[in-house]
Amino acid sequence: MTADGSPHRPYDPDRPYDIVLFGATGFTGGLTAEYLAANAGPATRWALAGRNPGKLEAVRARLAAIDPALKDLPLLHADSTDSASLDAVARAARVVISTVGPYEKHGGPLVAACARAGTDYLDLTGEPTFVDRMYVLHHEEARRTGARIVHACGFDSIPYDLGVYYTVQRLPEGVPLHVEGFVRASAQVSGGTLHSAIGIFSDVPGMLRAERERRRIEPRPEGRRIRVSARPVPRTRVGDGWTLPMSTLDPRIVARSAAALDRYGPDFSYGQYVAVKHLATAAGLAGGLGAVIGLAQLPPTRSLLLRLATAPGEGPSAERRARNWFSVKFAGEGGGERVVTEVAGGDPGYGETAKMLAESALCLAHDDLPATSGQVTTAVAMGDALIGRLDRAGLTFRVLEPPAR
Repeated sequence: MTADGSPHRPYDPDRPYDIVLFGATGFTGGLTAEYLAANAGPATRWALAGRNPGKLEAVRARLAAIDPALKDLPLLHADSTDSASLDAVARAARVVISTVGPYEKHGGPLVAACARAGTDYLDLTGEPTFVDRMYVLHHEEARRTGARIVHACGFDSIPYDLGVYYTVQRLPEGVPLHVEGFVRASAQVSGGTLHSAIGIFSDVPGMLRAERERRRIEPRPEGRRIRVSARPVPRTRVGDGWTLPMSTLDPRIVARSAAALDRYGPDFSYGQYVAVKHLATAAGLAGGLGAVIGLAQLPPTRSLLLRLATAPGEGPSAERRARNWFSVKFAGEGGGERVVTEVAGGDPGYGETAKMLAESALCLAHDDLPATSGQVTTAVAMGDALIGRLDRAGLTFRVLEPPAR
């Protein structure tokens, strides 16, 4: 809902495109373009945007092999260093997707353009500093113009945000709720994710400052308590195995959904953990993460890490992606009831991430959704509609152990 109380603009005939994808020449952006080519349908008016016309034309030629009608797919000029080009793209679109990261380095100007234009914006970021800074800088303007700014629309953080939302709806209303998520996966981390993570680890003070700045201005829910649980859970509560806490963006996204939606109850807490079968694996992961964090603090070793990481825009073969999978099991408790649910799918870092991002854009462009604006989460902006889309697209949302009612 915009600041004057009117609902978000569902359709604007003066905007020629329902969806514009910025970053299709990258690896994940290319997969997102291919997913749209196969699934957007003829009713969706969409375009590609980027700074290199030759690379955009090559992507378009690849898409035309999927659907010959896309041989004339519009190509728009957009450069993250050229605000005029970003303003033009934002004014032409109802929804803009960005896959151009690391977002802290490249993403801010496009968020600003979409907030000014009242254009919905989606990205794949897992960078807490970026999300918090964008809230401080652009949330109020987006509320005024009716733009929905929705970060983290891939494996960060849709399985967790929508998985908790799905779990909470199967627990009693009006009582304290506690949910824990246990993540298992077989996957290769993307180059963009690695570069973003190294950037986060290298500037922990900056991340904490951005979090404090946001906390100073962000309203808190009245009469309700929302917490990210830091308590250790050495063994998984949904099967055999050992756990490590996940200090990522995902629990923060879940907490913001809980703060915005009364259905999460008067006292809600959430903890998120990596689940592994063997204690030695957990110890190795903890040691490796500690080493990366330590090396990221010094410029010479940070540069070494960046050289060793897969470059942004690169990714594994289709055969390797086909073998990848993920599962997040949620144990929810409240009002004397317990429920166990699962969100699961294929390759999390690339294939399923592209699917989640593209379906989020199609959801914003076409579905009947709650009236929201400003920086919002997937659960708040799209909720049941997006769960339905993702379930039809092959991700699974299911109850493993129903409440004993």
